[in-house]
Amino acid sequence: MRKLNAIYCCALLVCFLFVTDEAKAHGHYQIVTHSEVNEESVSVNVLRAIFSMRMRTWSNGSLIKVFVLSDNNALHHDFSKEQLKVFPYQLRLAWDRLVFSGTGQAPTSVSSPEEMLAKIASTPGAIGYLESTYINEDIHVLQIK
Repeated sequence: MRKLNAIYCCALLVCFLFVTDEAKAHGHYQIVTHSEVNEESVSVNVLRAIFSMRMRTWSNGSLIKVFVLSDNNALHHDFSKEQLKVFPYQLRLAWDRLVFSGTGQAPTSVSSPEEMLAKIASTPGAIGYLESTYINEDIHVLQIK
């Protein structure tokens, strides 16, 4: 009986850890834009194009201004891996290639979530990502389809 209880407890623990990891992976941050961005949702491919700096305008023709956290930031790592399916260093290589070839520019790097929130709220056409606790009425949450 004790052995069965121990197995049952272990199984519950594994299920709890899996559910917690899933919630963390998909619920602890959001893709956010300036409040005047008219897009309600974008595909993963469009999101990749935006953050790789290949897509430079929204569907209405307004310029996209991309903001990211530093390469070693845990949220930047999670966002890169979960949403864009690339490692942060791969993004950096793509951005450096654009800059050094003179064909584009890297996104604007910010040092904190507070700075990210302020920049997105005050920059028309801005896009970035924030932990859910920072979301407020000054910015727009973009759905990924």
